[in-house]
Amino acid sequence: MKPANSREKIEGRKAPDASRLVDIRFPVQVSGDPARVRQAIAKTLGCRVDAISDYRVMRKNLDARKRPVLAMWRVEVALEDEVLPPNEPAVTNFSALPEDARAVHIVGAGPAGLYAALSLIQHGLRPVIIERGQPVRQRRRDLVSITREHRVDPDSNYCFGEGGAGTYSDGKLYTRSHKRGDIRGALEWLVQFGADPSILVDAHPHIGTNKLPQIIERMREAVVAAGGHVHFGSRVVDITAPSGRVEALEWVDSATGERTRAEAQHVILATGHSARDVFELVDSKGWTLEAKPFAMGVRIEHPQTLIDAIQYHGEERGEVLPPASYRLVCQANGRGVHSFCMCPGGIVAPCATEQEQVVTNGWSPSKRNNPYANSGMVVQLEPADWEALGFRGVLGGLAFQRHVERICWEAAGQSQRAPAQRLADFLASKRGRVSKHLPTCSYVPGVVSVNLRELLPAVISDALAKGLATFGKRMPRYLDQDALLIAPESRTSSPVRIPRDRENLMHPDVNGLFPCGEGGGYAGGILSAALDGMRVAAAIAAK
Repeated sequence: MKPANSREKIEGRKAPDASRLVDIRFPVQVSGDPARVRQAIAKTLGCRVDAISDYRVMRKNLDARKRPVLAMWRVEVALEDEVLPPNEPAVTNFSALPEDARAVHIVGAGPAGLYAALSLIQHGLRPVIIERGQPVRQRRRDLVSITREHRVDPDSNYCFGEGGAGTYSDGKLYTRSHKRGDIRGALEWLVQFGADPSILVDAHPHIGTNKLPQIIERMREAVVAAGGHVHFGSRVVDITAPSGRVEALEWVDSATGERTRAEAQHVILATGHSARDVFELVDSKGWTLEAKPFAMGVRIEHPQTLIDAIQYHGEERGEVLPPASYRLVCQANGRGVHSFCMCPGGIVAPCATEQEQVVTNGWSPSKRNNPYANSGMVVQLEPADWEALGFRGVLGGLAFQRHVERICWEAAGQSQRAPAQRLADFLASKRGRVSKHLPTCSYVPGVVSVNLRELLPAVISDALAKGLATFGKRMPRYLDQDALLIAPESRTSSPVRIPRDRENLMHPDVNGLFPCGEGGGYAGGILSAALDGMRVAAAIAAK
């Protein structure tokens, strides 16, 4: 705890002299009672309750290590006749670009691409977005085809399309990388385009898959209104740089097959971690790529009520406590095993980007009110791991991903159903056993009972078994009989990095080519990708 009357910076901003910041702790069940909140503030400050003229919450977090669960708030307080200064979210004016504004091409309309586009407009540059997938509303129909018809559109799916992978996979905004850029500013843009202002104060902000599409639409509309261009259903097939400098970009229309070639001097590659054809294009040009570690495993699903009971020590959630989440990490067989993208009150979704593969991911609606909790449970892998299995070269990690996703597709009957196993049967012995009956789950295409210990490569399944057993010792009820493993969780990040210079952010072999976001290996989620897009845009403007 900080001293009660300490003044300090919040997101890089100094607290005004007429107020003071104070950290308070109190039982979370009384957080909805302003009178009791004032009592907690007064107790911490050592003053009378009636001396508090006003307060506002600057940060919200929970301490659920024991019962009762405590709210941990940072509040800005005004005493006696003091008045709190305004603290409304900033609003950015994306002014119309001049006719002669120079164009910057952006490949991908995910968070990195959209934030790069908005930032370029601020710098007087015209963004031209080339997106292989469809606008966010049309994209929904393609997702329905995956679930109902087991048909995967390789250009428009959970990973590709307006808003990128994050649009239909939860909308978590938490990042541990506070040196990447102006986090508050990036969140304020989301609020400006329709996100709940609570994301500015929550320690683990979350928008929800049901609300993100409209926010993404408004961002695109702002880009177009300012004079930017957006081409949907347009897959980049070539980047021309014959003398080591970008000269042109070529894309094909997925509906008509028509090819377009445009002169380009600056190209931002913001294609996400699943655009394998882009990695293959870069490799075919002889431009430098790097293999990088990534993680792979399964999705694990429990009843949300069970996770609540574990994390809140049996305390009733009521209307104040949110659906509980967790974060687990340990070492097993000399490698990391950890939870990933935990989705309280969420759904396990089919996220393949090619027809003959199965991929799972998770998402939650804004209220997180579905009956299940799911999380990735993954094993850290190094290039040596897949090379030992015969997947060599800088693109060996991609080949290994494809291999695992295909064997899961085959095991599930060559459909978008997913191989699954009860956790208890996965841990039953060193070899596991097939589950006779599977519990109901949130994965709509359906699941097929298999022995994941035999299906997944041993480098994954052995470490995963030890890791899960360790987590069961820490949280015994985590090994619940209805806990279900669904495979595979294979797209945690890219197994390939497109390198760039630390100063100018350009590819070392290609002047004017700017790798960006998760696809380049420079981000690990919506917020970090958005910040990287802003950073790359600033680098281009500086040139």
